[in-house]
Amino acid sequence: MFNITPISAFNDNYIWALTTPESNEIAVIDPGDADKVNRYLKEKGLQLSAILITHHHNDHTGGVEQLSAEHSATVYGPQNSPFDKIENKLKEGDQVELFGQNLQVREVPGHTLDHISYYLDGDQPQLFCGDTLFLAGCGRLFEGSAEQMHQAMEYFRSLPDATEIYCTHEYSLANLAFAAAVEPANPAVKEAIIQCNQLRESGKPTLPTDIATEKKINPFLRYGETSVKQSAEQFANTGLPSEVSVFGAIREWKNSF
Repeated sequence: MFNITPISAFNDNYIWALTTPESNEIAVIDPGDADKVNRYLKEKGLQLSAILITHHHNDHTGGVEQLSAEHSATVYGPQNSPFDKIENKLKEGDQVELFGQNLQVREVPGHTLDHISYYLDGDQPQLFCGDTLFLAGCGRLFEGSAEQMHQAMEYFRSLPDATEIYCTHEYSLANLAFAAAVEPANPAVKEAIIQCNQLRESGKPTLPTDIATEKKINPFLRYGETSVKQSAEQFANTGLPSEVSVFGAIREWKNSF
């Protein structure tokens, strides 16, 4: 497993810094702000060697060109991305060897068509999923379809329960408010709201979360639950015959929540 540290950027972004005890090299995921990364490198005495991109949005890529030029860092990212600074272009099934460990690449379109995730298997699995899966939420469908995002959720549900989830925004409290609207009787959601409020009041991130927790609180992973289906049908004012249609209705509801 990697040692992982959040570097805060903008209003609510996290740039994830990946290190190992054996090296002073570092990789960063979705560095939208080069200055924040450079400050962290200087403070910790680390050398940037790799940049991993999940998708092309500027708050995830805005610092890539500067960081790559200044540190000769290798840039990895999706092969079909409109972002043109990616050197090593990745597709479904590829692996990225990083500090002696292998990250598995999965295409997870929906938020954008070029979105990928990186997964490290092992005793403590770790998932870097950009803007696809959040604590109690999922990304808005800017480019892809509900069907595509549902397929991504199915993949995330298949991962080990212990998998740590490193998404790139501090959206947790807003997402939990929506989760409570979808399932007002869900005790796990109520507990998560208390825990996340305590973390934020202490100035700490609510992340990482994990797959086991998300299966209990995240309506976008709970589309098979009767309580979620009933709420989705009430919002849509019609019957919803499939998990994809339930997921799509919940996502549409969240857009205007």
